[in-house]
Amino acid sequence: MPESVPMGQEQPSVAENIEKLGQTSPITDESNVYCLTIVGQIEGHLVLPPQNKTTKYEHIIPQLVAAEQSERIEGVLIILNTVGGDVEAGLAIAEMIASLSKPTVTLVLGGGHSIGVPIAVASNYSFIAESATMTIHPIRLNGLVIGVPQSFEYLEKMQERVTRFITAHSRISEETLKQLMLTTGELARDIGTTVVGRDAVDYGLIDEIGGLGQAMRKMYELIARDRETRPRGVLQ
Repeated sequence: MPESVPMGQEQPSVAENIEKLGQTSPITDESNVYCLTIVGQIEGHLVLPPQNKTTKYEHIIPQLVAAEQSERIEGVLIILNTVGGDVEAGLAIAEMIASLSKPTVTLVLGGGHSIGVPIAVASNYSFIAESATMTIHPIRLNGLVIGVPQSFEYLEKMQERVTRFITAHSRISEETLKQLMLTTGELARDIGTTVVGRDAVDYGLIDEIGGLGQAMRKMYELIARDRETRPRGVLQ
């Protein structure tokens, strides 16, 4: 017979968690894969309005550090559905993911737009859903911009950083990437290109079309390979 739980100490049911929090209780005690979600708009130097769905830069970095330090975690799955956001914050997150010593897999669901593109390609292997999209366009500046050469030089250098990162972590060529960035007529009032799932793979941005099941299978494959090459005693 199962032990009874004292009055007032009942654990909330899954249904209650969904109703109150909008989510189920995360299953972390048995999993060796850490799931990191990047959704909405990436918040960096400026605090976004409260009605915006945001992924805060200062929240993501400690999670990545904790996953890297944990002996139990053997892989990190990054799930994206983002419109982009702060360029420096997004690029810093991408650099952190790329520098992890543990296997990483990214999965683009819905969208991986703007500065979400470097994050999507930062992992060891990337997937995109058939219906997901990625918007590729030049860096934009919001707010007051001082019209001096230094401002445009800074913008150009930042664009070079993003372009260099994307081409270094995917199969797309710099020429093709710049061509997609500077396309006119596809985006309303702007330049750039929106690529859908299959196109992202054909261009070499993303490795494969797939969903959660395929991403998890690839993750376990990378973990198994990592166990074979990792020195004994590093991960038990």
